[in-house]
Amino acid sequence: MAAQVHGFQTEVAKLLDLLANSLYSNKEVFLRELISNASDALDKLHFLSLTDQKLLGDDPILRIRVKADKDAGTLTISDNGIGMTVEEAQEHLGTIAKSGTDEFFKSLSGDAAKDSQLIGRFGVGFYSAFIVADKVTVYSRSAKAAQNEGVCWESEGLGTYTAERIDRKERGTDIVLHLKADAQKFLDAWVLETAITKYSDHIAVPVYLWKEKTAETPKEGEKPAAPVFEWVQVNDAKALWTINPRDVKDEQYKEFYRHLTHAYDDPLVWSHNKVEGELEYTSLLYIPTEAPWDLFNRDAEHGVKLFVQRVFIMDEAEQFLPHYLRFVRGLVDTNDLPLNVSREMLQETAVTQKLKKALTHRVLTMLEKLAKDDPAKYAAFWKTFGRVLKEGPVEDPANRGTLMKLMRFASTKAGTGSEDVSLADYVARMPKGQDKIYYLVATSRQTAETSPYLEELKKKGIEGCLAVIQVGNDPASSVYVRNKKKACEYVGIKSLSYELAEETTEDEILKLIEKLNADVSVNGILCQLPLPKHIDEDKVIDAIDPKKSTECWSDGYRKAWFFAVYSGRYHSAFKEKQYRY
Repeated sequence: MAAQVHGFQTEVAKLLDLLANSLYSNKEVFLRELISNASDALDKLHFLSLTDQKLLGDDPILRIRVKADKDAGTLTISDNGIGMTVEEAQEHLGTIAKSGTDEFFKSLSGDAAKDSQLIGRFGVGFYSAFIVADKVTVYSRSAKAAQNEGVCWESEGLGTYTAERIDRKERGTDIVLHLKADAQKFLDAWVLETAITKYSDHIAVPVYLWKEKTAETPKEGEKPAAPVFEWVQVNDAKALWTINPRDVKDEQYKEFYRHLTHAYDDPLVWSHNKVEGELEYTSLLYIPTEAPWDLFNRDAEHGVKLFVQRVFIMDEAEQFLPHYLRFVRGLVDTNDLPLNVSREMLQETAVTQKLKKALTHRVLTMLEKLAKDDPAKYAAFWKTFGRVLKEGPVEDPANRGTLMKLMRFASTKAGTGSEDVSLADYVARMPKGQDKIYYLVATSRQTAETSPYLEELKKKGIEGCLAVIQVGNDPASSVYVRNKKKACEYVGIKSLSYELAEETTEDEILKLIEKLNADVSVNGILCQLPLPKHIDEDKVIDAIDPKKSTECWSDGYRKAWFFAVYSGRYHSAFKEKQYRY
């Protein structure tokens, strides 16, 4: 098969143009990216070989090799992993199938220096090779393919690439970088070893470097011996999560996070635990500093990496954490699942549910500790991920109490405009005699602050929590806060005007209904029956605008209660009088 010329996907061409002219100073990260990719290829082969040993052939020892050729000016990163076919090479190397690509290019400003720093916020993977190389040649063969089905892929990063089928005996992939003039330092063995140990010491497979053996000093009059090279393992090759947490340094955790996520920043906080008992598992969970681009895309894949008995099984296993914790990165390694577990099987197993409960508790405990020990860091976390965490009290009733402690609200008394008031702060400031937390739900801070329903609160000197949420997501509904002295009922601020007494007249009720009918923010009106005997119930019910959702019920009391519903949705919790009108 003759080499065929192909054009890059538009997004790839833009990215390569940025990388070719990159002013990004931390050029050595290309080595981390390529070694990380090689490690992934080895993980995939290892997993497949558990059920098909033939894939390993006569080369069962998995490894990564790095070799510099000073004469040719090339650097080669090799692995004997899963490899690629021609079609797979074109798919993986000619296109970007990664969430956030559009956001990346929307972020470009045209300023070369600023745009280069964006590289530090995205894992550009294989394409990082073009930071240091003006030509990249890839030789590969899939472990599933015949010897004559290898591939040679090559590009100078100028908008096109060539791909052809070749004969290749070895499975796996060789990436040959033809280094730029300003990247020749990466031909030096010491520079390479320093970078590998810095970024990839935790890789679970050995990384070998082609190094010159130390020769004996020649005696006087003797000619120096010709240099002799050998493969030398330069990384520790031990999975970080298997090491006792007391023996792992913070910098190692940070580097592993960058390897795991292809991020360039440090994590905000992490938790590393080994559990033995009813379940046997190890977890290493990270809270990122920056949000991924697809954080608010609920359909995007999120989740932790799953290992079974230290064997990589799958990426983005979303079954182990609730969706409101989709920003958490990390892994779980357990001995309680079979090696052939599938995503479908994970949905059905009791082990998965137990692990999900345990890992969720672990994350929430980590956040509680962060909020207590470092309020400034927690404030940064809330600013980035608070909108997502607000989904928790609705999605996860079992952990609602813990989640409500983690919520932060704006307040009429804080005066900062920031969501920095916890419910514990509010309760601590409550005057004697107040046993309710008053809150106003709005879709923006400005809408909340200018609401006329705050006026009566201000007159009475009562603090109000301002919950700025997306329509339909009310993190405070149907929830109670308890402290050592009292239970505090949540009450919508509008309820201050609408509690009706036994002596309320029919005319007063009809005027109230007229006001609710005219309020565009009220989508529904609920009426508790029976009304006082002197009130015509049919007349009251008929006065309610039929365009608004309406519900009436009886609980046997001789008192009237009205309810205003913002989202157009109501449920049995309203009968518990948490929203009294």
